[in-house]
Amino acid sequence: MVDVAYIRVSSVDQNTDRQLDGLTFTKTFTDKVSGATTDRPKLQQMIEFVREGDCIHVHSIDRLARSLEDLLKLVKDFTARGVAVKFHKEALHFTGEANPMQELMLSMIGAVAQFERSMIKERQREGIAKAKAKGVYKGRTKAVSNDDIRAFIASGKSYRAAAESLGVSLSSVQRAMKEQHLVISLHQ
Repeated sequence: MVDVAYIRVSSVDQNTDRQLDGLTFTKTFTDKVSGATTDRPKLQQMIEFVREGDCIHVHSIDRLARSLEDLLKLVKDFTARGVAVKFHKEALHFTGEANPMQELMLSMIGAVAQFERSMIKERQREGIAKAKAKGVYKGRTKAVSNDDIRAFIASGKSYRAAAESLGVSLSSVQRAMKEQHLVISLHQ
């Protein structure tokens, strides 16, 4: 049995120290991206890494997923493969054995995490709208240009490798490449 830790924060400047502090694991996967989707580099690596008999340790439910659908699917897929999932903050441990109370708690806490994410996005949209109305919103400056992303892909790297090396999300790489294809097709 291998004890695997999954740690996630939403951005690169956030600190991961408080998650699973003081515990020791055979392997740790740390993502510094939003939990809005499961398309996260380290989560995908962990999914491929774990084997039957392993146990995934997560600080809290919202660190694994912010979408109830994603959360339930991940836990179900792991336990179907014989991989246990343990959420330390909520003291929930899923092994694949039927436990209606734990399943209810997972669904309820997962729904709260999803609701919390939607409220954050709503407040963000409201703040941006107010800033635009005042003429002070310029948008976020890109740390990596689309040309830089395309050059990295042109050198033979995969989308996922480009995202990881350049410190951007996989969706940013996909968007940059999609925009390139749109420009090419418009000029043909």
